[in-house]
Amino acid sequence: MSRRGNCHHNAVAESFFQLLKRERIKKRVYTTREQARTDIFNYIEMFYNVKLKHGSNNLLSPVNFEDQYRKQLERV
Repeated sequence: MSRRGNCHHNAVAESFFQLLKRERIKKRVYTTREQARTDIFNYIEMFYNVKLKHGSNNLLSPVNFEDQYRKQLERV
């Protein structure tokens, strides 16, 4: 963590975890830790990274943003 005014703050992480809790964790009851891990992994890998668009990525999903970045590197 960094001090106030430092560019290395954790706003992005806080935003992600707030969204994860609101959309996934608070809507379910997990009986085991493994069940929670599997469900959260599926949320991140199957929905969040693939479908959810982000304003900081020019409204692209993380997967699409990385694909676009790789294509740019191949052109160089």
